[in-house]
Amino acid sequence: MRRSSKAVETTEGSAEVDAYLAKVSEPARSTLQKVRARIRSAAPRDATEILSYGIPTFRHNGRNVVAYAAFKNHCSLFPLQASLIDGMADELKNYRTSKGTLQFSLEKPLPAALLKKIVKARVAENDIRDRVPKR
Repeated sequence: MRRSSKAVETTEGSAEVDAYLAKVSEPARSTLQKVRARIRSAAPRDATEILSYGIPTFRHNGRNVVAYAAFKNHCSLFPLQASLIDGMADELKNYRTSKGTLQFSLEKPLPAALLKKIVKARVAENDIRDRVPKR
């Protein structure tokens, strides 16, 4: 597997992701730890964690699924597919969204059911892409 200089492939519970989270101040750290655990429980068992573009990212079958990060005034989930945010507009109406980002409070992680739905949708999208013949 060829590795990008921007992404470091790691195993579940990676030291790089742990180090990222250790640098995040509270309450965002606890929130992101909950998000990480919820993503891990929703992702396929063989999904791995990487640090890509400096933020924790879950990957499955060589494709990124979702990423997450902490910022000064919020945390973000990056579904890595803008159409997913558009398609879930009703469910995401209580969150600030942009083209590829779902922002949520530093103190309150995304609900487990919503996060599970996003992760499952992203895995399904990637699986479909893998089945489509390349031109």
